[in-house]
Amino acid sequence: MALDKKRKRGSAVEKDSNVILPVNGPDEEDYEMVSDAASGSGSSDDDDVEGHETAAEDDQWGGIDGQASSKPALNGAAKDLHKKKPPTAQELRSIKDATDLYRSSSFKLQIDALLPNVRPKYQRSTPLDHFLHTLHSLLSSLTSIPPKHPLAASRELQAKGIAVPYPLPLPTEDTNWKVSFEKPSEILLVGSWPNKLSVKAKDGERFSVDLAVIMPGDLFQEKDYLNGRYLHKRAYYLATIAAALEGRKSGVNVDVLYGTARGDPRLTCLILRPKTDGSQNDFTRLDAEIRIIPTLPSNSPILLTRLSPKRCNVRTSSGEEASNELATPLYNTSILLSTTPRPHLLRMHSLKERVYAFSDALALLRVWANQRGYGQGNRLCIRGFDGAGSLWCTILDLLISGEEPNPNVVGKSSVTKKPLGKGLSSYQLFRAALDLLARHDFSQSHVFVKSDRGHRFPPEEYDSHEAVLVDSTSTVNVLAGIPLGSLEMLKHDAALTLEALNENSISEDPFSEVFLKDHRDLQSRFDVVIRVDLSSAQLREPSLHATLDLGSPYNAVLSTLSCSLRHGLGDRVKAVAVLHPSGQAWSLSQAHPTNQPTVYIGLLLDAEHAFRLVDHGPSAEEAETMAAQRFRDFWGEKAELRRFKDGSIVESVVWDVKTADERAHVPFYICRYILHRHCGIPESDVQHWQTSFDSLLRLPESIADMYKSATLETGFKAAQSAFDQLVKSIKALDDELPLAVLNISPVSESLRYTNVFNPTPLPRSAAAALPQCAQYLAPMDIIIEFEKSGRWPDDLRAIQKIKLAFFERLATALMNSTQGLKATVVVGDFKPVSDVQDIAKLEIVTLQGWAFSARIWHEREAHLLDTTIDDKPHVPKHLKQNLPGGPDPKERQAAIVAKELYTRRFIHAPRHHRAIAALCHRFTAFAGTVRLVKRWFASHWLLGNHVSREVVELICASFFLIGGQLSGSKQLVRAPGTKERGFARVIEMLKDWEWEKGLFVPLYGEEQPEGETASTVPVTSPSSRTGVWKVSTEFDRDGHMWTSNGPDAVVARRIRAVAKATWGASQEIESEGYDVVTLFAHPTKDYDFIIELEPSVLSRYCQNVKADPNVWQRKGKYVNLSKQTSSTPGVRPGFDPAQFLFDDLSNAYKDTFKIFYDPLGGDRFGAVWDPTLKEARTFRVLGGFSSIPKWKEDESSKEKGKGLVVLNQEAVLAEIERMGAGLIKGITTHI
Repeated sequence: MALDKKRKRGSAVEKDSNVILPVNGPDEEDYEMVSDAASGSGSSDDDDVEGHETAAEDDQWGGIDGQASSKPALNGAAKDLHKKKPPTAQELRSIKDATDLYRSSSFKLQIDALLPNVRPKYQRSTPLDHFLHTLHSLLSSLTSIPPKHPLAASRELQAKGIAVPYPLPLPTEDTNWKVSFEKPSEILLVGSWPNKLSVKAKDGERFSVDLAVIMPGDLFQEKDYLNGRYLHKRAYYLATIAAALEGRKSGVNVDVLYGTARGDPRLTCLILRPKTDGSQNDFTRLDAEIRIIPTLPSNSPILLTRLSPKRCNVRTSSGEEASNELATPLYNTSILLSTTPRPHLLRMHSLKERVYAFSDALALLRVWANQRGYGQGNRLCIRGFDGAGSLWCTILDLLISGEEPNPNVVGKSSVTKKPLGKGLSSYQLFRAALDLLARHDFSQSHVFVKSDRGHRFPPEEYDSHEAVLVDSTSTVNVLAGIPLGSLEMLKHDAALTLEALNENSISEDPFSEVFLKDHRDLQSRFDVVIRVDLSSAQLREPSLHATLDLGSPYNAVLSTLSCSLRHGLGDRVKAVAVLHPSGQAWSLSQAHPTNQPTVYIGLLLDAEHAFRLVDHGPSAEEAETMAAQRFRDFWGEKAELRRFKDGSIVESVVWDVKTADERAHVPFYICRYILHRHCGIPESDVQHWQTSFDSLLRLPESIADMYKSATLETGFKAAQSAFDQLVKSIKALDDELPLAVLNISPVSESLRYTNVFNPTPLPRSAAAALPQCAQYLAPMDIIIEFEKSGRWPDDLRAIQKIKLAFFERLATALMNSTQGLKATVVVGDFKPVSDVQDIAKLEIVTLQGWAFSARIWHEREAHLLDTTIDDKPHVPKHLKQNLPGGPDPKERQAAIVAKELYTRRFIHAPRHHRAIAALCHRFTAFAGTVRLVKRWFASHWLLGNHVSREVVELICASFFLIGGQLSGSKQLVRAPGTKERGFARVIEMLKDWEWEKGLFVPLYGEEQPEGETASTVPVTSPSSRTGVWKVSTEFDRDGHMWTSNGPDAVVARRIRAVAKATWGASQEIESEGYDVVTLFAHPTKDYDFIIELEPSVLSRYCQNVKADPNVWQRKGKYVNLSKQTSSTPGVRPGFDPAQFLFDDLSNAYKDTFKIFYDPLGGDRFGAVWDPTLKEARTFRVLGGFSSIPKWKEDESSKEKGKGLVVLNQEAVLAEIERMGAGLIKGITTHI
């Protein structure tokens, strides 16, 4: 379906047939119009061009019966005629095709909007044509240079400032062949540009216009394929052209640079970038550059049969040893590439003519690849894909033309890839390409595109290549030089994209996820990211042969690195990707490119195998075999014979770890060991950030040492054991209680592995040895359910009294039966509540120092509360209003509040606890992800007070559950393998989350009722003071069970802003100055005033992100005085002075300011005044805030004589300081 109107840049959406079409998506800067990228938006020339295009499109429409009218019809005749005219056959066909050949009609419209924005403006190529004619004349007029020794020729050009880019092996003084120059026999425009297949690269990279300069055949000899002789002659030919272009008489105003693909010096070309001079040759507005590529003529004396992949054409020895040398497939490919520009040009033209959707499908495939780092850009790219543009054409060629039959297959069809046909749409071809990449293993099954001439080389000769996909010329393996780890990453990305496209949800269109979103972010893409400095790299077994085949020592190091890591990690990973900066052009005075010493390694873990501690090798019976020798040689000192429980004795590699955190680092330990052993890279040059994240979830070392010295058993397993022991103790008291205990349910984050810090006990013996700022003991909430009985009263107030009696009886029985246990009945939490609410709890402290807070669940409370809220539920509402009597409004409101608390505390909390605990056992990275995200919310003063801990767990769970739905659609990614990646994914979601749409989390694994989706959840107005987040589950369709009290609209926007800042800071991982702590450093400049607390009296200060050890290591002048001050009145579960002060200030000044605080050791409060109180208003009694008079200066105003008041900020701050005496050090105001 074609669009009738021209899309203009800058428009937000276009609507057609009730379909919303985004034009500028999240990555709009990469897909803005090429005209704007070249010369800036708003230029008069651009407007003229667009005006002509619009006029041209308007000319194609002639109105009804071919006559266009510039004036509206004066009567309804024209309208009636238009209404009665049925759609044409072409229009009906277009509508049907949009539905049948594309994912949907809206998807086709989005593709139609995208494609013009990623292609060059060919109508602006007139200056380029002028320049190409000038360049052609210049190259055709170059004078010949007689044969010279390679080094002598190089010295002559060096005197002109031009370095000859001779590749390895370099020519020597003993070289007995010569280089020379003659003008090109032919000059061809090749590549994507002449076929109008060019696609814009990432990060503002220019379009490439490839110019093939065919060198005369007389310059070469038959054996020039040996030892780089052809490549040396090619390099000299290129340098001679560069010298001519740099000359004063060249007549071209361009910057001339060297460039190469894949960092291979053998593929060096010339890059011409225009300078702005306003001449007819100035093509700067086209945003393109010209690449001059020397190629071989068709009559070259070099026989292609000598370049078979199995042949060795770089001799490092002589005599009989030379015949036994390994093949040089990559070297041979580098020469064969000089023969393919013309055939590729003709093949692409043929495909474009035969298949109408080929050009669009190719553009979609390239856009998809560029968004994932499989191409050039300013950021890191996947190893092997820099300059691999022909790969995408070959993949589509394979789909369209099919596979060449394999003559070695006998007895069955040798064709495995049959042609798909010519009538597919661009979207269908794109999907077919992804399906091929996601399913086919090119390392196990070699593929040859259908060729007119059959196999040039027998298929078995490609065994020296790791992966094989031979193009239609039957000459070049387009996968040569691409590591298997990179292909596995490509396979993974293709599978994820297919998963997104296979989603049938209508409410969420994956177009943005597939084509517009930038997927190159390391922290959210890989489970483990490792930074490696290659400056000190030295291969353990350097091979001159491998270096010459790969083209440079740098490539040899990267090849060894990639292969060794992939072999050592084995099934622990799904993919090992090596990432490095894209190749950049360099000066003509420099022969070879300068390689960046820093590379990154990205690991996609297989969680089932990634963290095992033992790798098994050959058995003891195979000790003398080659397999055992290779195992010992690879692992070195790590390899050892071990006997296992089943009696087997095998070669093994064991990774020693002491903690669960260290076990999560096993893949990194393996990488570090392999890089040190095989690449000679010091361990200090191999960096990762998992340890930095781990430190955020641990107490300071000095505090941890205090716990160790007290021989305290800490951690989640210890807390679970303490809970199990308490359950046994309580259930053993059935004879001493009026009712038997039916069930005891945990509802604490410490008992479901999601508490930020490992749970720690605090026995009386250890409390005196710990400083006051480390004496916080967190009580773990549990719910006790007794057996059903008719002896419970039917009065809500009486039920609360009965609970107190139960607690008193249970406390007495527990203390009598368990030695050292202390139980205390606690009523209320210092907040005014009604007497129908559940306010009583039993505080239990065991002998080992574990604290529990128990509540009683009585099921009948829910019915009594419902009756109080509505005593006539069977009567319709419109009739109920006219009936006399009814519940008291105050009691009804109190019952509503109590019912909400009851539902959250006794119904949803236990169910939520069980589901989250199950996820922690199911996914190894889930608990760590939740803990990190909670730490982030807390460090930015949001957790608990504005964002509940339960909703954080739900948000994190959405990234681990298969079929989890975000805004009504299934998750587009699979579960993260590490907590670091999970944390990055959550931050990435929060920075762009449209919380108005809500989030559905299938936490309980139940299907949604038919017709009910997350989109049907009622929308809360962002301007309301209640929570605006909607995080729904199967049992909470409304989505406000854990967000009813926050975050409100102000806090939700604050979270989005902080998440964006955090995401921006995390991008620094690609630079040397990346520090994880900066992600958790909270800015305070936006607060109106800051309340600073005294850290030494804060019981949780040791949990602060930037805790100062001097606070608990201070030594007083008098030893006996320090002992007195350090004494405490015993263990106090849940005692947190900072939190108590925060609650008091929040309640007292809830209408005056909004206050924020880090509950995990924070020593500062931040607050912002209510902006509505900054304006003068008329005084009234019970105004809700502290005020001070302010009189109008204009006596003639209508407010004359009336008293106006404003917020008395000084009085409020003074009152705060008085309330916090002993806790508050000072208050800082920001103007």
